[in-house]
Amino acid sequence: MRIVSLLPSTTEIVFALGAGDELAGVTVECDFPTEARARRIVSRTTLPAGLTPAEIDDQVRQRMAAGEDLYRLDEKAFREIDPDMVLTQDLCAVCAIDVADVDTAMQHLGCNGQVLTVDPGTLTEVLDSILTIGTAIDHRDAAEALVAALRRRLAAVAGAVEGRPRPRMAMVEWTDPPFTAGHWVPDLVTAAGGEPAIGTVRVPSIATTWTAVAATAPDVIVIAPCGYRLDGARTLAEQAMAADGFPSAVPVWAIDAETVVVRPGPRLVDGVEALAGIMHPDRVAGRPKHVIQLR
Repeated sequence: MRIVSLLPSTTEIVFALGAGDELAGVTVECDFPTEARARRIVSRTTLPAGLTPAEIDDQVRQRMAAGEDLYRLDEKAFREIDPDMVLTQDLCAVCAIDVADVDTAMQHLGCNGQVLTVDPGTLTEVLDSILTIGTAIDHRDAAEALVAALRRRLAAVAGAVEGRPRPRMAMVEWTDPPFTAGHWVPDLVTAAGGEPAIGTVRVPSIATTWTAVAATAPDVIVIAPCGYRLDGARTLAEQAMAADGFPSAVPVWAIDAETVVVRPGPRLVDGVEALAGIMHPDRVAGRPKHVIQLR
């Protein structure tokens, strides 16, 4: 089977299921595992490099308002691969090429492969999407084994934090302006033994203000900017802490969002363990390589 993945998360899932050799095309953002970088790139972002968070937010708003694409499909590469299966999503226009554009390209190029759209909105649905992909690419047994292992790890965290006070955690997915972290992210907080102070499961991230974040009376703030790893998240957190209205006297952490928070794949369970380590360090070892405390 020739598979094209238009999401970093589905690329990760394909490799985790032992189907990496069947993966023929990926996006420029597909960087895990490292073998993914050797696959042909079929989709790139149209945003210029080096923008600040505020500039990225402005560019995205302008382009979406104008109906312009945020991603560009390499039709030549797509045609030459002629995929049997294309994995994509229709959940977030900022995260990947529009699924309608994929369908149009398939028809235009005469590709007869299947397009599988996965749009998980909760942590449970992320695990279910692994099973869906495994079934679609004929690796169901591997998918069932992987999901069972992930569920055992989640159960271990739940057992460790059972009966403990549940701190109110504000997960912030963008910093300028601040955005609440939606979709499955509140589930990560809950699974880690906390109470989401902002953000709603299955609801997209929403622009807010630091004053509004402070009004939710969080016990801890975690800066998890989409697209940023730990070093970048730390820098943005330090900048945010100097902004007007940023909550005072509240512990602040930065997390490797790109690795363990915003990509709906197996490593979200690493994110749960990392968050549990922040809130319940005496019960859960956590994932220190993924987080850093700033205050």
